[in-house]
Amino acid sequence: MEFPIATILGAALPVFILLALGFTLRKTRVLNKEADTTLLSLIIRVFYPCLYLAYIIGNPALKSAPNLISAPLTGFFSLIVGFALAWLVARSIGLKRGSGLRTFAFCNGIYNYGYIPIPVIMALFGDRETMGVLLVYNVGVEAALWTAGIILVSGQFRKGMLKQLLNPPVLAMLVAVSINSVGLDAHIPGWISRTVAMLGSCSIPVGIILAGASIADFLNRRGLFDMPKVSLGSIAVRLGLLPILFVAFAAWMPGLSTELRQVIVIQAAMPAGILPIVLSRHFGGDASVAIKVVLATTLASVVTMPLWIRIGTGFVF
Repeated sequence: MEFPIATILGAALPVFILLALGFTLRKTRVLNKEADTTLLSLIIRVFYPCLYLAYIIGNPALKSAPNLISAPLTGFFSLIVGFALAWLVARSIGLKRGSGLRTFAFCNGIYNYGYIPIPVIMALFGDRETMGVLLVYNVGVEAALWTAGIILVSGQFRKGMLKQLLNPPVLAMLVAVSINSVGLDAHIPGWISRTVAMLGSCSIPVGIILAGASIADFLNRRGLFDMPKVSLGSIAVRLGLLPILFVAFAAWMPGLSTELRQVIVIQAAMPAGILPIVLSRHFGGDASVAIKVVLATTLASVVTMPLWIRIGTGFVF
């Protein structure tokens, strides 16, 4: 399986167009900051859970144990490996504790695991099986983020962080898997399935537009090039070293399903996620370093994402 570069660009470009739209809407004040909280709450509490329900219920790739176990475990350890490698790179470029070391490792270890890969996977593979495996994989990513990630960026175990694992999307996943396990998926009326699917389809475009608006906010506050070693180091680890490890794992790890290998290849190409900027601020990290990591990798991924997807799909499949 090797996609032409034009096909990959066609899958990735809508994501960047929506990011640019969100950026423009914020700059022109069509989308103001007061709307962010309501829209984000709607995404997390309604749209995203519906996406999980729509793609997991009745999904044949998620009716047996292998993907239900290997996908979240792979997602979890992908972040652990990312944190460790980013820590080593941070040390190599001279960052120390108190000057951005923890934040650099935290932000580079967490890739954009939802809003960008979901539409790319839909465009390239177009099947419910791979999408469902991606969503279960992301549960493992969330588990690593709210445990090892928060300990990393804050330097301590914090009470209450485990409660973040029981968020609406994860609860929706548990409900969907339970429905599959007892065979109720075959008895759900079509009109309910279509309604849930319509709500779920709203999550990605709205989420990407909000992400673009957030980039506009952060770009206002910090220059992109005043800490070049952070920006270049982020590109090297997030869009260089880690994709190599991801693709090698997808190619050579025995026992992985085709759907999970496809998910890993797409995740390999992702830039740093935007949420870690907010989490870094909240848990005492260096906000300026977080902003540099996210902006540098997001902008560079316009070029690197199609290349890594082409390389990964050609090498693994």
